[in-house]
Amino acid sequence: MAADPYAHCARLTRGQWAWEFLRRNPDYRRDYQTFITIWRTLEADYGVPPNRDFSRWKHDSRAYGPLPGDAEFASPGGELCTVDDDRVLLECWMGAKWGFHKFPLDPARAAPAPDELSWRPPPQPDAPIDAPYRTDFTFDLSLPLPLPPQLEAAKFRLVSRAAELRRQGHAAPKTVANQRARWTQLLSLLDAEAAGEEVAEADVPLLHEAKVMVQGGYTGILRLADSRPDSD
Repeated sequence: MAADPYAHCARLTRGQWAWEFLRRNPDYRRDYQTFITIWRTLEADYGVPPNRDFSRWKHDSRAYGPLPGDAEFASPGGELCTVDDDRVLLECWMGAKWGFHKFPLDPARAAPAPDELSWRPPPQPDAPIDAPYRTDFTFDLSLPLPLPPQLEAAKFRLVSRAAELRRQGHAAPKTVANQRARWTQLLSLLDAEAAGEEVAEADVPLLHEAKVMVQGGYTGILRLADSRPDSD
């Protein structure tokens, strides 16, 4: 019996799920190929760490963003790694564009270790959180050692509120645990289409949802509470 190519999905963290969708983004794949080609050329010319000649590297215009053909991306958000003249190093430019801090990963990499992923805070949704799913808390910081008991009380309120919403027929808020099976299905549809397989008519809406996730919807995953599969 052939091994299940999606068996690893049962163990993915929030950040790894976001990566699984981003690495299937054709624009990211194209950017990475452009980036890594330039990077390898620079390494051929100036060496690799710890023997890289960075004093010469940083005087090469190829070492800075934006990526070729990406001049319209003029204001990457978040923290940027710059040199003395405020130019942005190419690897940091690409990270800022795609939402992470660390060195850009090869899209061929499936489920990299969590410490290889360092996501920037995701953009907040334009629409406010629906009222039924919003609960505000007040903490009294004037109390001695106030936080532990108050946090426990807030946790109890959240659990109670979630149970109340279920009784009222509201859909459960999304979590890594309750979305895992659906996300796995979306990945399988994306991969089937990429392999040239025909997608069943009934699955077309799911395939559309999968493409939305690839094009930027994956940032919504990063707004979910993080958890490990064994603790969801």
